[in-house]
Amino acid sequence: MSNPDTFGTGRAAELPEVSTLSYEQARNELVEVIKILELGQMDLDESLAYWERGEALAARCEQQLDRASAKVEAALAQRGSGGSADAAGSAPASPEEAERRG
Repeated sequence: MSNPDTFGTGRAAELPEVSTLSYEQARNELVEVIKILELGQMDLDESLAYWERGEALAARCEQQLDRASAKVEAALAQRGSGGSADAAGSAPASPEEAERRG
């Protein structure tokens, strides 16, 4: 019979390698790790293990966001304007302006 005040199975879960996770997977797991740590119902060693996993997940999220940002910047640069208002997706003010932009 299980105790309703006890969380987990007492055994380490088989967790996927952080480097294989998508941004969404890493973010979702990080949210869960934070919730678990906020409960504060574990010993120091287990808390440390969760904290280390959380740090790795946060780094993975940052890596994925940096990669996405670089892709967006490269796409904007490839459009030829490299950071003008047109690169952000705004339409030309007039047909004449559109013609000048080419």
